Amino acid sequence: MVVIRVSRPDDGPRLQEIERLAGQRFREIGLDDVADHEPLPVEAHAEYAAAGRSWVAVDRADELFGFVLVDLVDGGAHVEEISVRPDRQGQGAGRALLEHVRAWAAGHGWPAVTLLTFSDVAWNRPLYEHLGFRVVPDEELGPGLQARREAEAGRGLDPTRRVCMRWDVPR
Repeated sequence: MVVIRVSRPDDGPRLQEIERLAGQRFREIGLDDVADHEPLPVEAHAEYAAAGRSWVAVDRADELFGFVLVDLVDGGAHVEEISVRPDRQGQGAGRALLEHVRAWAAGHGWPAVTLLTFSDVAWNRPLYEHLGFRVVPDEELGPGLQARREAEAGRGLDPTRRVCMRWDVPR
């Protein structure tokens, strides 16, 4: 069973470990540089928690196994990071986290949830499309999302392999 709760500032070290473990899957497809990326600092996780824009997936014993971090970009909710421990992937935790974000965005009157992801990685674009996200053409990106894409390219992510996706929030 997946339970979603607001993250707490002291969850940071466990969230870093989840991010490290989830990132290791990229080694399977030759993206070692992505797998080697350092997780978000504990202080940043605490800031997301304090701002109320971080949620975790836990089991009944409150054991963390997934999380999502959300920013506000171009007038909507933007998934900055979502990670689920590999041994818990495929069990609905990612979907539950994203549905929670969508409900949160609806409660704040934001029109959509966006994210940036790999277009050619099986557990990225195809998964998000299955959940209802659609690819946003580059010419339709707002300035905030354009800046995020440029920042990713500056960190070495190949922009030809990345897409922005949008999940409309029901009114």
